[in-house]
Amino acid sequence: MITAIVMINCEVDSISEAAVAITEIPGVSKVYSVTGDVDLVAVLELADYQDLAQVVTDGIAKVAGVEKIGTHLAFRTYSAGELEQAFQLGLD
Repeated sequence: MITAIVMINCEVDSISEAAVAITEIPGVSKVYSVTGDVDLVAVLELADYQDLAQVVTDGIAKVAGVEKIGTHLAFRTYSAGELEQAFQLGLD
C-alpha cells in the first residue's frame, strides 16, 4: 500500500466544492481543510505508483478551483497506538 499526502491550494471561493469533489476520486481516503500555507490536505491510499499519477494528475489537478498541488510520499508510518503495541509484544 502506498500512502501519499497531497497539499492543495484552491481559489478562495472554491475550497469547499473542491474538497467534496476530491473526496469522490477513487484512492482518496480523506481530505482535510487546514490552516497554514495550503487550503486542503488529501491523504491517498493506493495499490501502486501508477495509481498515483492517475489520482493526482488526472484527478486532483483537474478539479475545478484547484490552483496548485504538491505531493509527498510516505515511506514510514508512525502511530502512537501501533508503537505501543509493538513495545508490548512478548510481554505478559
